[in-house]
Amino acid sequence: MRILMLSDVSFPRVNGVSTSIETFRQSLSELGHESVLVTPDYPTGVVEAPDVIRIPSRRIPYDPEDRLMSPAMLRALTPRLAAGRFDVLHIHTPFVAHYAGVRLARQLHLPVVETYHTFFEEYLHHYVPLVPRRITRPFARRLSLSQCRAVDALVVPSVQMLNTLRAYGVKTRAEVLPTGIEPARFVGGNGKRFRDEHGISPTRPLLVHISRVAHEKNIDFIVEALVHIRRSVPDVLLAIAGEGPAVSHIKRLVVARGLTEHVLFVGYLARDSTLLDCYRAGDAFVFASRTETQGLVLLEALALGVPVVSTAVMGTRDVLANAKGALIAPDDVCGFASVVTRVLADPALRATLAAAAPSDIATWTARAMAQRLLALYDSLQADGQSLTH
Repeated sequence: MRILMLSDVSFPRVNGVSTSIETFRQSLSELGHESVLVTPDYPTGVVEAPDVIRIPSRRIPYDPEDRLMSPAMLRALTPRLAAGRFDVLHIHTPFVAHYAGVRLARQLHLPVVETYHTFFEEYLHHYVPLVPRRITRPFARRLSLSQCRAVDALVVPSVQMLNTLRAYGVKTRAEVLPTGIEPARFVGGNGKRFRDEHGISPTRPLLVHISRVAHEKNIDFIVEALVHIRRSVPDVLLAIAGEGPAVSHIKRLVVARGLTEHVLFVGYLARDSTLLDCYRAGDAFVFASRTETQGLVLLEALALGVPVVSTAVMGTRDVLANAKGALIAPDDVCGFASVVTRVLADPALRATLAAAAPSDIATWTARAMAQRLLALYDSLQADGQSLTH
């Protein structure tokens, strides 16, 4: 099978969507299926590949990490894509890629699938700050409803996200299909090396948070919880790995709360080396996003045997529902801080969580998820009917 994918974001831009796309494409390839990704060009960091078509793009206001593809250049690509003899078209993002993808599917007579990666109503207001949230939320819901109606099937990473879409009025066929992880990529890691590189004592209690440093990740909540954690664990340190539009905001909050000596910003780390070291260095991995459609970093932490303390809101509920290597914390600052403090104060509890964590990912393998995605593609082809025909 040949799959044509369109996305407004991909590596070298680091986020959950990029990771999901790469994970599925790699697994599909290992299963003997080809995919071609159409995605923006980036000013730096691009690694050319024959199965990735880069579209000229420009910077997006208020979001300097992302790029806006040229619609004209996408339209000009149609003859080349028509010659590619694709079997299905898969859209990954709701911006230029969505509209270009639906148009292409109609022109090429292909069934079209779209993954609803992002909880858009809780995301949009952060990136159009001049527009009140009371306007952005209903707009995002209407836009999501319209876009979901335009495709033949949806891939939704969690039951909670699907329930939200159904509440909008979306009736399009949908499969709950999270992104898997490749266990072989999450072995090793040297926590001592990370601590040595950053001058962290081997005995200092260390919390780790890894994500895009964006407003919707709710990192403010973790910083506020750290104020309370510090009262019981005076030398606690929080390492934040990632970059994003909220970095300056979070740094100002850290200063305002008197936590300068208790928060370490380490930026983006290499996924196959220093990122693994960072995970492994932590006594616990902490997470509190309220907008995740899944939460891949939770699976990554568990795979590496790092105890997880997280709220369970939206997609993180699915990941944590039966996790033996994680503790679900209340979605309030004091309650969250209390659970983290308990983990830091109890070496036996940490050891129990760490030992159980790797078994939590057994049902989340990338290969299994890719096989389920292929079954969806096959069923759309077998139906022989498409909204786009």
